Amino acid sequence: MTFLKAYWKNLILINYEINPNILTPFLPKGTALDSFNGKYFISIVGFMFKDTKVLGVKLPFHINFEEVNLRFYVKHNGKRGVVFIKEIVPKPLITFVANSIYHEHYQTNKMTHRWEENDNHNEFEYQWKLNDQWQSISVKTEKTLSDIKDNSEEQFITEHYFGYTKHKNKTYEYEVTHPTWQNLKVTSFKVNLNFEANYGQYFKILQPLKPTSVILATGSKITVKNKRTIHK
Repeated sequence: MTFLKAYWKNLILINYEINPNILTPFLPKGTALDSFNGKYFISIVGFMFKDTKVLGVKLPFHINFEEVNLRFYVKHNGKRGVVFIKEIVPKPLITFVANSIYHEHYQTNKMTHRWEENDNHNEFEYQWKLNDQWQSISVKTEKTLSDIKDNSEEQFITEHYFGYTKHKNKTYEYEVTHPTWQNLKVTSFKVNLNFEANYGQYFKILQPLKPTSVILATGSKITVKNKRTIHK
């Protein structure tokens, strides 16, 4: 059964190689870390939810909103998925529903975004306020759409179609469906955030690191299926 339908639009994905030992404590039981060419990744992802429906219903004032999350990549029985460290949204009801029903790690912060187009390039930015300080991720891109290359790091990052969460020694799985995305080539980017303040001491090591890749995926319609228990 489909729990949520929406359009995910203009996804910024900023990707870092990370020591897998840092991620192990966050692994839900029954899952294993997924790697690409022997490397393990964690990503900051910012995007817009558009035209959002929960159980087929558009909730007033909860139809269009930003999200920024920190996630890493796992697998289970041949299926490739993600685990979220934290997901930031501007709506308390979204946080309540996601944390209560899906046992995710949502947090409510004031948020805004900026999309600009001109004749030469596009710009995309997502911002959120933490302890009276604005945090942000932004990219500048070329204007021509292209396909994400097969067997690339970008394909690995964007094509994980399951979410996994752990709660009271149980592991839950839910499926996210969407077509293969296209992207706009990123020509420059900025990461303006305090990793430790946002995500805890485990992830302060990301502060000085240079991303291995930065992607702007244009997005698509998505569905989120109901969760099921895979380990208890």
